[in-house]
Amino acid sequence: MAEEVEILQSGSTELNLTLNETEGAVNGTKIQSTPEGMAIAYGSLVLMAILPIFFGAFRSVKFHKEQKDNGDTPEVMSDKDAAMFPIIASATLFGIYVIFQIFSKEYINILLTVYFLFLGVLSLAHIAGPYVRRFIPGIVPNEDYHLLLTSGTAEKKEELMNYNFDYKDLINLALCGVFGAWYLFQKHWIANNIFGLAFALNGIEFLQLNTVMTGCILLGGLFFYDIFWVFGTNVMVTVAKSFEAPIKLVFPQDLLENGLEANNFAMLGLGDIVIPGIFIALLLRYDVSKKKSNTYFYTGFIAYLLGLLMTIGVMHFFKHAQPALLYLVPACIGLPLFVALLKGEVKQILLYKDNPEKKETEEKDEEAKKSK
Repeated sequence: MAEEVEILQSGSTELNLTLNETEGAVNGTKIQSTPEGMAIAYGSLVLMAILPIFFGAFRSVKFHKEQKDNGDTPEVMSDKDAAMFPIIASATLFGIYVIFQIFSKEYINILLTVYFLFLGVLSLAHIAGPYVRRFIPGIVPNEDYHLLLTSGTAEKKEELMNYNFDYKDLINLALCGVFGAWYLFQKHWIANNIFGLAFALNGIEFLQLNTVMTGCILLGGLFFYDIFWVFGTNVMVTVAKSFEAPIKLVFPQDLLENGLEANNFAMLGLGDIVIPGIFIALLLRYDVSKKKSNTYFYTGFIAYLLGLLMTIGVMHFFKHAQPALLYLVPACIGLPLFVALLKGEVKQILLYKDNPEKKETEEKDEEAKKSK
């Protein structure tokens, strides 16, 4: 599981791409989008953005509970990590930009395709597993397997991999591999979106913020990161258009004219889904811990939707790529904190820790016993 979290960190949040329009071309002339086509494309992107946030948040609650029940120590982001993240992301983004300027895009994208194909199949298998198992007939023989990989000998032996699976898991992996082959050979936008949604859903489920303050620091830093790399340079848009990997959701604006072979895409980077999504998932875990009626979760969820609609509206009006986090960050942070201010719970929500230290937990238990 830790390996999968690491995979998602590198695959989903390394690039915080902007919401943008890409133009298809025929004989060197741009294809003009119809109002109906743009409405379908933008509406589909909005739907594909909010679904992984909604379901990923509830999956994160389940995952968090399983970790507590198993006594696992989750890997959480500290305030310092959150503050450094935009700097690391900037260095990574610029590094990729330089690589694309020096080397052939074709060969770079071949390597990226193979890498993200492997990650995409694993991510999709994790999501599809429980559903695939239901449809496998009981008469199909099942066998348990245990994959153990270690290094060293005797007392110096170190466990590198310890994974239990069965025959049904292999069937599920093979079925997901079919989607991988489709993406590998066709690079179809539907296959791209299937893997993109899998990355987003897994990222929101597994990546955890420990406190609302950490989330505010992370989102605040990426707010300026997004603005600089979109408005200050052409780096973000260039990388977004050159990067042929399922790290963005796309939908054709000429679907009505060209059907499934349409090629005039609007796109939304996974970073603009996963980053706000892990913050909204934290709000849901806060609601659950306080046994509230998911007030802050739905507030954050609606704020994200409004921020995304604002991004699309501004982009359509100015006909220019927009840094989505410019609108998403103030909405996702501001509206929940405003609700907390009205309810008189600002201090309570800012002091909340998703994974309190053992000492803090014991002190809370003692206070609870005394109050009884």
